[in-house]
Amino acid sequence: MALATTILKAIFGSKAERDVKKVRPYVKKINDLEVQYQSLTEEQLKAKTDEFKARLQNGETTDDIMCEAFAVVKNACRRLCGTTVNVCGHELTWNMIPFDVQIIGGIALHQGKIAEMATGEGKTLVATMPLYLNALTGKNCQLVTVNDYLARRDSEWMGTVFRYLGLTVGCIQNQMYSEERRQQYNCDITYGTNSEFGFDYLRDMGMASCKEELVQRNHFFAIIDEVDSILIDEARTPLIISGPVAVSTHQFDELKPAIADLFNKQNLLCSRLVSEASAVFSKENPSDDELEDATIKLVQVKMGMPNHRQLMHLLEDVEIMKRVEKMDMYVRSDNNRGMLQEVESALYFSMSEKQHEADLTEKGRNAVSGDKNAFVLPDLLESIHAIDTDKTLDEKEKIEKKKAFQEEFALKSERLHDISQLLRAYCLFEKDVHYVVQEGKVMIVDEHTGRILPGRRFSEGLHQALEAKEGVTIERETQTFATITIQNYFRMYEKLAGMTGTAETEASEFHQIYKLDVMVISHQPSLQTC
Repeated sequence: MALATTILKAIFGSKAERDVKKVRPYVKKINDLEVQYQSLTEEQLKAKTDEFKARLQNGETTDDIMCEAFAVVKNACRRLCGTTVNVCGHELTWNMIPFDVQIIGGIALHQGKIAEMATGEGKTLVATMPLYLNALTGKNCQLVTVNDYLARRDSEWMGTVFRYLGLTVGCIQNQMYSEERRQQYNCDITYGTNSEFGFDYLRDMGMASCKEELVQRNHFFAIIDEVDSILIDEARTPLIISGPVAVSTHQFDELKPAIADLFNKQNLLCSRLVSEASAVFSKENPSDDELEDATIKLVQVKMGMPNHRQLMHLLEDVEIMKRVEKMDMYVRSDNNRGMLQEVESALYFSMSEKQHEADLTEKGRNAVSGDKNAFVLPDLLESIHAIDTDKTLDEKEKIEKKKAFQEEFALKSERLHDISQLLRAYCLFEKDVHYVVQEGKVMIVDEHTGRILPGRRFSEGLHQALEAKEGVTIERETQTFATITIQNYFRMYEKLAGMTGTAETEASEFHQIYKLDVMVISHQPSLQTC
């Protein structure tokens, strides 16, 4: 199979070479047209925008006018050379004219593909050509980037070309009000981050009461910068809009002292286990039994406090890490349930494999409360059925007994949920890393940018657990009004494209999930024409 692939590549070239070969005629035509446009007056060049719009309205397609539109953008860039542009408060001199490699990237984006281009190839300029072309349809086109600063910078910097050619450019920023956002979406081209676009959609769908309150216009064409990060790494990240519930039922105030004490006990236990394991691994010739016992202790710490600093330091040793991972898989396998229970029995609580939940062990339940039944949820359907079939009760007594049972069940469920969230708050979330406390409020820190996200709250009681942990005012729980994943949001667009320096390795995922083809555009001297 490998030999056949090698032979085919030798005859027909690689996919990247074939992709570039297909668009070379377009590149030549664009460059030829741009040379012709150099003889136009400034007014005549700018008039091309209205001409293109009229032709599209009269039945031509964006594919029909692509070469002419790209040539207009290239010529506009040439004419702008030497002019100064104010970008985020700094004066910059425009000195960019698209090279052939950038034109090829622009064609790939217009065709709804992912352009893989190396760092330094000028992907920011590449996007101007397909954005200009598709914005001529009158529909809002969007450039999605990874943070507010880049969105603002690129909208001001690349916006110079669009405004020169008569198009309007907007930029969505985190602190904007609805009316400001509506104005930005009413522009021909809008820059912003994936989360801002997604949250605006959720507000439109879940909170707007009439058409006039909507801020977005359509989901026509979007180019995503760092597309592998946004569409693959963050694909399953849910965007959630929530609001406070009418009545608060949390028990964080009541539970915090016991859970804080439990956390301290577990921390001391894990520190001792790590210390004992470390001593064994430091020995010159430890026996197999000693190594196995030490590895199990580290597995216990991983189950009990996966972010324990001493554990993380010890796991920097590759050999130890491999031992722990192998033992962890062995202990958690279906054939070793008894061993799993034995390993967990030494802990006060254990974190789930995916670290989303925490459960008290019997040792932990005894430490929190002497009443073992306080943490046992009865079977809801079985208990209700038992009440319904109890012949000693009349209908009124059955209703009262079911109501009392349901209230007790809800109270226990809430207690168990709150305990789990408090344990997550103590074990998995570190102050000044995952969140900060400012002016008596817990503020989330964006894990991708390191920026504080005012107004955002963790869901399902986790934020209240963090507030209890830090001793600040516990605000009311929230209820979800609307939610969508990054993946499902961007699949709504009529046409999607992306840019990155690393996409080929995830080409199958892009095609399977988003029907996006990857076009690798490597820099070549023959693509240097300007």
